[in-house]
Amino acid sequence: MQPQPQAPSSTQSAAEPQSIISVQNVTVAYRSYKERPSSLKESVIRLMRTGKFAGSMTMEALSNVSLTIPKGAVYGLIGSNGSGKSTMLKVLAQVLKPTGGTVTVKGTVASLIELGVGFDPELNAIENIYLNGSLHKRSRAQIKSRVESIIEFAELREFATTPIKYYSSGMAARLGFSVAIEIDPDILLVDEILAVGDERFQVKCMEVFHRLLREGKTIVIVSHDLDMIARTASRIGLLSRGHLVFDGDPRTAVQMYRDSSYQTALTHS
Repeated sequence: MQPQPQAPSSTQSAAEPQSIISVQNVTVAYRSYKERPSSLKESVIRLMRTGKFAGSMTMEALSNVSLTIPKGAVYGLIGSNGSGKSTMLKVLAQVLKPTGGTVTVKGTVASLIELGVGFDPELNAIENIYLNGSLHKRSRAQIKSRVESIIEFAELREFATTPIKYYSSGMAARLGFSVAIEIDPDILLVDEILAVGDERFQVKCMEVFHRLLREGKTIVIVSHDLDMIARTASRIGLLSRGHLVFDGDPRTAVQMYRDSSYQTALTHS
């Protein structure tokens, strides 16, 4: 049985930051359209008549969300599809700028949010490792020293020179995970991407998580695997329609999601 990650000790040194991630009153809004104008001329006419584009409305993927995540914690995010989980990860990865509020992230970040992001499908695994390394400002010598370990961990030796456009989703996930952990990040953001890997590789990933935690790293996980996330996370945030309706004990969060009691919390929020 794998040892379970533990929540940070209350005796944590005062010299360490109280939080490595701070999200304060974050809102992410976007405009959607029930009907789109058929031409630019129609758009201008409707805008002059009504002061807005016809059929437009503002949707909030995240609504006034606040949370803090301490150094060395595993923080889980759960919720139904469309609740804002992936949007929150993109905000934390700083690839999506919030409409309102502030986000503070202390340290280097590696993210596994979407399969294939940052990879060129026409290049093979080795070429993509060099591409990714250069984007993270690694020298050619630094990248070369890590190629073998990345390929070995990803179990892609036979396919190292095959363009990744021919990879299965599981192969791409293994490569993405292996590249991310070689960056040696302070914070690792993980979406459902690992769900496409086989059980044996998921065990390898969990072993890496435990190693990162022993080294004081911070992990944020989005998953629909409620049993896994309840065992792994030291705290869980439950999102519903862009609102953070619970932030605390993992088993309480999972139970609220399973029995839908979070909907009552949302109604009274």
